[in-house]
Order: sequence, then C-alpha cells, then structure tokens
Amino acid sequence: MLRIRGAHRSTRPDTVASEEPLEIRLDGTPLAVTMRTPGHDFDLVHGFLATEGVITSREDIAALRYCDSVDDEGRNTYNVVDVDLAPGVPVPDTALDRNFYTTSSCGVCGKASIDAIRTRSRFDVAADDVRVELATLLALPDRLRAAQEVFEKTGGLHAAGLFTADGDLVALREDVGRHNAVDKVVGDAVRAGRLPLAGHVLMVSGRTSFELTQKAAMAGVPVLAAVSAPSSLAVELAESSGVTLVGFLRGDGCNVYSGAGRLVVPAAELADHVGEQRAQH
Repeated sequence: MLRIRGAHRSTRPDTVASEEPLEIRLDGTPLAVTMRTPGHDFDLVHGFLATEGVITSREDIAALRYCDSVDDEGRNTYNVVDVDLAPGVPVPDTALDRNFYTTSSCGVCGKASIDAIRTRSRFDVAADDVRVELATLLALPDRLRAAQEVFEKTGGLHAAGLFTADGDLVALREDVGRHNAVDKVVGDAVRAGRLPLAGHVLMVSGRTSFELTQKAAMAGVPVLAAVSAPSSLAVELAESSGVTLVGFLRGDGCNVYSGAGRLVVPAAELADHVGEQRAQH
C-alpha cells in the first residue's frame, strides 16, 4: 500500500481484516449467507440460530460440519456449514418473512418488515434484577479494547464482549460485522449451555442497532452497552423488552436510554445531577 502522512510518502505491506462469505445450511438446504471474519464459525452458527429463534439450546442441534465448499484446487474453503437439527425442532419457513442474506455491516438486510424482525425472546429479561456499579460499567470499554488482539493488528474489526456484573470478561469475539461478533459471543454461550445470559453485560464496539438489541434480548442479556449511539428502534425495543440500553459509554460518562434502575450510581453524583437539573429550570 501507499502510506501518506503529511508530506511523507512510503510503500509498505499492511495487515487487513479478513472477510469471506459463510453459508449456513439446515439439513442441506441453504438458509443464510453472511459476510464474516473466518474463525469461531460454529459459535457464529449457534448464535445466529439462537438469536433468530430457530434453536434455544445446544440440544436443538444434532450435528454440524463444514462441507461442499472448495477452491479451484479442490481445497476446502470452510465457507459452508451444514446443520442437522435435532428431531422435533422445526425448520423455519424463510419464504414468508425474510431473505436471509446479510452483509457484514447490516444483519437485517432483506427483512420484509419491522414486524417480521420483532422476534420474541423466550426469556423474561425484564425480570432480571441484576445491578451494575457505574464504575464497573465505565471500565468496560478499556477492557474490551485491551482484549481485541486482531483489531490491534488491523484496526478493522468490531468486537463484542460478555462481562459479568462485576466486570469480569467471560467471552470476547471479533468480526468485520457487529452482528456477527455478537452472534459468536451468544453462540459460545449456547455451546456451553449457559443460556439465558441473565446477570451479564454485553459490551459492543460502535453503535447499537435494532438487531443487536434484539440479539441481546433473545439471549436473555439484561444490559447492553456501546461506545457509540443507539438507533431509535434500538431504544424502543430495549424499553419494550426490558433491556438496559447504554450508549456513548466512554471516559467518565454514558447515556442510559432504558432500564436505568439497574445502574448503581453513587448518591453524591446523582444529587449533583439533580441539582443541575433544578438549576436549569
């Protein structure tokens, strides 16, 4: 690549994030294609199927394997995963409400309507009584960033990290797509038999979309935090599903858009805030 820094020019090699298609099949029938960063593919498949409401636990999958994907020299590209659902698990009818093609930047591309993507979670997220200290929450962006090994080399990947309410990192996944990173984290939990993810915080890089909020609710996550802004639909869904939604989590502050009761804010700081509000009026 040509590197330009002010008046200085140089030619040098660079490391970029890998992006390749992954086709997900159910019993040999194509279900979805997503552009992803290769790695933790079985986590991605488990998480995708769980957050789409196809499965609820690892027992719903009888087997899965890489298959039928070779390059010009006959080598396996590992870009197709075929899933055998367990007996009694219904196969979704994709013809009714969704074209399952997704890109690395938009996990809901092809959704027919807003109603079609309001998948109902099987878990009562609103009933989760977890409490998170403000100081713990404010420390999560740095902990997420410190664990991003591939981002350190490429600068081109999103991350999703699952933390306990005390701020301990449980799992972290990176991907070119925010929704893929979340699916990989959820899939890791599915494979380990840890759903629902009650009492946890899901921290994501970038912004919070409707789909990321839906994935959190489908996995039973009570707190979803991001370093950037949420969308209006993300806020609406968080409120209706009982998810605490935090945005602009950086430095010493954040915005809490829903479920603020789960955040433990020191009394003095809260009093100062109330005083500021009164002063403004």
